[in-house]
Amino acid sequence: MATDHKPIGISVRLPFASPEEFLAKYGTNLTRGGIYLRSKALKNPGTSVTLEIKTESGARILYAVAVVSYVTGNKGEGVQGMGFKFITLDAVSRRFLESAAAALPHARSTEPPIPRNVGPVDTDPAAVPAEPPPPSQTQHELPSEKAGRLLVQGDAKSVKAPAFEPAPEPLLEGPIIGIDLGTTNSCAAIVRDGKPIMLTWKDGNALVPSLVALTPRGQLAVGAAARGQLTTNPRWVVYGFKRLIGRPVDSPEVREVLKRFPYEVVPTEDGECAVQLADRAYRLEELSALVLREIKQLAEQRLGHQVHRAVITVPAWYSDRQRQAVREAGRLAGFHVERIVNEPTAAALAWAYSRKKPQRVLVYDLGGGTFDASVLEYTESVFEVVSTGGDSFLGGIDFDSAIVAQLMSDFEERTDSIFTDRVAIQRVYDAAERAKMALSGLKEARIHVPFVAVVNGKPVDLDVTLTRAQLEKLTRSLVDRTMEVCQSVIKERGMRADQIDEIVLVGGQSRAPLVQERIALLFGRQPVSVGNPEEAVALGAALLADALEKKAGLLLIDVLPMSIGIGLPGGKFHPIILRNTSLPTTRKYRMVTTRENQKKMELSVFQGEDARAGANTWLGTFRVPELPPGPRGAIAVELSFELSNECLLKITAREESTGKEIVSTFATRDTPANVREQIRSLEEDTDPEVDVFRPRGVLGWLKRIFS
Repeated sequence: MATDHKPIGISVRLPFASPEEFLAKYGTNLTRGGIYLRSKALKNPGTSVTLEIKTESGARILYAVAVVSYVTGNKGEGVQGMGFKFITLDAVSRRFLESAAAALPHARSTEPPIPRNVGPVDTDPAAVPAEPPPPSQTQHELPSEKAGRLLVQGDAKSVKAPAFEPAPEPLLEGPIIGIDLGTTNSCAAIVRDGKPIMLTWKDGNALVPSLVALTPRGQLAVGAAARGQLTTNPRWVVYGFKRLIGRPVDSPEVREVLKRFPYEVVPTEDGECAVQLADRAYRLEELSALVLREIKQLAEQRLGHQVHRAVITVPAWYSDRQRQAVREAGRLAGFHVERIVNEPTAAALAWAYSRKKPQRVLVYDLGGGTFDASVLEYTESVFEVVSTGGDSFLGGIDFDSAIVAQLMSDFEERTDSIFTDRVAIQRVYDAAERAKMALSGLKEARIHVPFVAVVNGKPVDLDVTLTRAQLEKLTRSLVDRTMEVCQSVIKERGMRADQIDEIVLVGGQSRAPLVQERIALLFGRQPVSVGNPEEAVALGAALLADALEKKAGLLLIDVLPMSIGIGLPGGKFHPIILRNTSLPTTRKYRMVTTRENQKKMELSVFQGEDARAGANTWLGTFRVPELPPGPRGAIAVELSFELSNECLLKITAREESTGKEIVSTFATRDTPANVREQIRSLEEDTDPEVDVFRPRGVLGWLKRIFS
């Protein structure tokens, strides 16, 4: 064992031209308190080191007395390297580290960083199994681009964006964590000693901003590292993508939202949303996967071992396609997704933790980008959702936008000028969000944004005072929309407001005094919260994860948020499984041929509540090939629509004359042009002679007689 701690000197020359390039390319491995370096010559933790780091030309960047804090890869697991903790620094090094801390939030830590993907960390003073080579000058290697953040050189406007590297297939072992993949922030939790706890960074912060940015130097930054780009480089910062994932780019909802997003959204081959960063278009599953990888890194740092399994939450109002997209994001991030669960359901689990009394609760979940309301009934081990509703385009972002729109209108009226600079607008958005949050506790808040425009050759500031009364006037219509959803959810099951035992607040925007005032008015009682409203969903997901891991007797019965059905001739939508049907469930229906000797059937499947198929979300096209020949209407196929407890759809077909299951396909991806053509064909097909969608049994016979 190499147990001596004799002081050594290490000099490292890195292939960077300047300290700024070093910070841009290597900043993820640097903090105010230390640095991580790859090395094939490891020293035991506790070894004193005089550390010198130079640029390619030999100019010194850092000079410090340090100590080896930990090693990685010493037992053949992961990457070989060392984390150094700074003890003393010269003045130039101190100034450089302060600039790093100002630019990179993670660099403010006083501890050396632990990069992602380097493997387990060993702090044992006798960790290194063999004596390293003796030379005083040890050569070190930089992490490869695949090992750390994805890096490229050049200006973000012209650089070729880094490729997305999917994680390897996850292992089906180890603990299961609960993840709240949020619009504004994401977080994770785990159960320890029977109690759910948040997973936090070393500074105690549990939140990971749901942001991805391409820096001016071409670095792909995620989470806190991307937040600093919002006010300096907004065109290359992607946020709010939870609203767009799994949606067609040409949908009216997406077109409306994109008016407020500064980044460029482009269609994928199958018509879904992707974001263009330099020369690379990223699917939203990939961007979500980057945020989930940040969560994975947080969990592994906090728990001290690799994490491969997760329960991930989604808005209750998500469609089948959106749920499938989140599952794919989890896979790309290296997780085996044990279950997708609705956010209000997870929050109810957190609320019911340690409460034994059976109750009926309404979970009011108003987050950064989505709103859900769900009524749940629970006993000690049974949680049943009885009704749910929501709006995937209503959240804190919309409250911020209402404030900014008024600020810009007032500015134009006062100065007869407008400001259109993206950086200035983003700075106003940030100031508006801070004021909105402050007004949850104060009566007024100042919004001061220096130099937002030039008027008559002079710089002009935005400097106003926003009162709580003004804020509530601007956002009352948004709060009213949430109340309408709550009333609809209650009436859906024939309930009254006074039959709800508790109203549980979830999501940061639920802190708004107007929200709580309107809830108290509607339900006749004050709402309650589960500790920090922003953490409730992750805590509930962790409780479900723990139950799955232990195979405990927790029964969770969720419901279908939106009806699923097929398109009929004339462009009509025929529901097969109705909204608020308990899950899992199966529905069987019978279809007959519409032409003589028809060789195949093709069925367009939609999800939504509109009577017109084209106004709902297209889920896919179900194709049944190789039908036996026969007269028109004589060949019948029985279709089984199966919904899992995660609300994921599977369709199978069985030809009745033979009783055999037919090899069929359910294509959930297609070009926008093909989808539009399918919908147009439905609308133009008005042939009434054959009942294509024919129910079986006595009920079907009665419907055909008395239709």
